[in-house]
Amino acid sequence: MDQIDLDLLAALEADARLSFAELADRHGLSKTPVWKRVKAMEEAGVIRGYAAQLDAAPLGFGIEAFVQVTLAPDAADRFEAVVMAHPAIRRCHATTGAGDYLLHVVCSDIAMMDRLLRREIARMPGVVRTETIVSTRTVKDRHSLAAAARTLNT
Repeated sequence: MDQIDLDLLAALEADARLSFAELADRHGLSKTPVWKRVKAMEEAGVIRGYAAQLDAAPLGFGIEAFVQVTLAPDAADRFEAVVMAHPAIRRCHATTGAGDYLLHVVCSDIAMMDRLLRREIARMPGVVRTETIVSTRTVKDRHSLAAAARTLNT
């Protein structure tokens, strides 16, 4: 990947609705080479897809939290299958350290959070322990992987 690819990726990260013509104009290229570069990055798996970024609060989710989960041995596959299907779990990361997974969850209020933790997550396959940290505010929500990739080349 060269600097032009990283520039195109940064532009698409900022606004995935840009047309190939707009991308070409911004980067001093014609439409066809931009299209070829973007398609090549899609085929290589660098660009995994295009999606709208939604704000949780206007949708009624006033609480975001991070739940560290410790599992019993040999429960990971069953746990992950349940997590993948749960709509309140936005992200799930397998981790090192004291816990096995870190979940990013959204809830409408503290009562929903309590139900989610006690009645749902605690009862998921293999869950031995959870520890929850409630977010009081989001400091940084967006990041540019293209910008971070530029630092790898310096």
